[in-house]
Amino acid sequence: MDFQKVIKWAEDLMWAKKKRHLNSLERAILERVWNNHKYQEIADEYRYSKDSVKTVAGNLWKLISEELDEKVNKTNFRAAMERYYICNSNVGDFAQSKFYESRISVYRESCHSDETPKNRSPTTPNSDNIQPEKRHDLTDAPKLRNFHNRTNELATLKQWILEENNRIVTITGLSGIGKTTLTRQLVEDIQDNFYCILWRSHRKFSTLNALKTNLIEFFSPPPPQQNLSIPDYLRFYRCLIILDDFQETLTTGEFVGTYIPEYKNYSKLIQEIARSPHNSCLLLLSWEKPTEIANLETENCHCHTLQLQGLGESATELSKVKNLTDKDRCLELINLYSGNPLWLNIIASTIEDLFNGSVAKFLSYSNPFLGDLKPILHEHYQRLSESEKLVMQWLANQEIGGNICSQPPEFSGNNDFLGAIQSLRKRGLIKKIVSKEGAVFTLEPVIKQYVKNQYNS
Repeated sequence: MDFQKVIKWAEDLMWAKKKRHLNSLERAILERVWNNHKYQEIADEYRYSKDSVKTVAGNLWKLISEELDEKVNKTNFRAAMERYYICNSNVGDFAQSKFYESRISVYRESCHSDETPKNRSPTTPNSDNIQPEKRHDLTDAPKLRNFHNRTNELATLKQWILEENNRIVTITGLSGIGKTTLTRQLVEDIQDNFYCILWRSHRKFSTLNALKTNLIEFFSPPPPQQNLSIPDYLRFYRCLIILDDFQETLTTGEFVGTYIPEYKNYSKLIQEIARSPHNSCLLLLSWEKPTEIANLETENCHCHTLQLQGLGESATELSKVKNLTDKDRCLELINLYSGNPLWLNIIASTIEDLFNGSVAKFLSYSNPFLGDLKPILHEHYQRLSESEKLVMQWLANQEIGGNICSQPPEFSGNNDFLGAIQSLRKRGLIKKIVSKEGAVFTLEPVIKQYVKNQYNS
């Protein structure tokens, strides 16, 4: 039995009886008890005392007991709801939510008697069996384009979202790596699983309040329901919210993780969405991995991150589109430009223009050619702190990579070195190579050449 049907029914019941919505602890109790968790486990997870959890749970069981006309507690809660569902299975969708009309309309026909049980108030039958209308707003999403071979990544995302019901999924990677294209194809494949789908870019909203207002207006057309937070809306129907360009909320010139003043409370919102029980998903697309996402993943808070890598051999299709010759050298070209689809498209145009499509002639030059890639790389570079730039310069001068046990002299006497390494990892600008001798960090060839140019100019 789907627990989301139960939580909708409980939400409607609370509104009908108490004229309020379930709070986060009440929802957590229902979800955790449904999955056989103990009160102490709930208290530890949500940082309440066990007595507080027991008190709130006791009030819930009393309310549900009165409605079902049988004694309900944490031991028999699931069994009681499953019996109720079986008795009322002719409704079609157990306790259809009428949230937007703020009323309860549940048909409850006893499987044992045609008479209304004693001490229970009959409710209005949901004779028309109204289903909530799906609301999909993809006006800010790009059009579907040629989708490169990302079969494994697509399968991973579907598992995280549809099967594991992760509440926040983050896709990170350098600009041009294919985050948006992958996500657009994902939405096309899974859109039938969601009542609400909304795609927005952080570039359009200068403040967190502006973003939140836009989301709430989508969930509840004006005038919006009062005193409801975004996590509240995510509970009522299964929603998929895609927020692109997350890096626009983070400040430049500092390590990853510091929000610009206009987004200073974003971390709190993300943590609320991750920790609140619901069946929706927030999908973040970013150049950089947010710090609180990394922390939530260590707590196993229904969060996952996919760091998107280059295309590899599948990028050889570009040689056909761009009419490149010397196809036996195309894999070498792909590796030189890290399999980044945007970078490869730009360089392929250069090869067409300057070398009549000859990959071999282009590769005869000893250093990677940057050309029109410089403005793209500069966007990433200008976001770095001074400490990160020093680390990038140090790595650019290493032939086989840098070992962090050999701290460069520029960082003698301070702790910024490890912080800079960690921040650059979250930005996806350095990669780790593990061997028998240990781990070293290095730069992709194109990034290495860009950094060298910066300090040699």
